[in-house]
Amino acid sequence: MKTWLTLAFILLAAFIISGCASVGKPYAEHKVSEIKVGETTRQQVEEMFGPPWRTGLESGMTTWTYGHYRYSLFSDDRTSDLVVRYDENNKVDSYTYNRTTADTEEDLRGNSGP
Repeated sequence: MKTWLTLAFILLAAFIISGCASVGKPYAEHKVSEIKVGETTRQQVEEMFGPPWRTGLESGMTTWTYGHYRYSLFSDDRTSDLVVRYDENNKVDSYTYNRTTADTEEDLRGNSGP
């Protein structure tokens, strides 16, 4: 029991010292502007961003989600997500891109990930 408490204390201390937790995985945010609705295929999206972090359905359409969420005790949280919806021909029907940083235009020009 004492070993368990010591281990728990060490893990808690490490988390507090680092002050950071991350969920998802970084993706090439600067390539979002390359997505063309009705033209870009599912294969092209995977070439640009890699395999999706999550998959699902929205109103019967296949959806892929790319997301990276970083939470910190000592600085602003930084989150980013891209949800791509595909039509029956495996082409992009629509997509949504959101992030918490203020300068999205700068990030679209070349910086990637939060």
